[in-house]
Amino acid sequence: MRTTVSLDDDVVAAVERLRRSEGIGTSEALNRLVRRALAQRDQPRPYVHESVDMGVKIDVSNIGAVLDLLDES
Repeated sequence: MRTTVSLDDDVVAAVERLRRSEGIGTSEALNRLVRRALAQRDQPRPYVHESVDMGVKIDVSNIGAVLDLLDES
């Protein structure tokens, strides 16, 4: 398929770097970069839970006790 697109300067630079290092044409370099990005997108990212100290001064490990405490206020 042949089409006209506008590429940002950083994308053009990446295409040129790949084109020069691999000795390939512009279209092939662009196709490789797009395929690489699509392959990375399909890879599931591992879930990483980030916790933050919220300064809680009560024991929240017993949910029932916490709910009772909240009902008192």
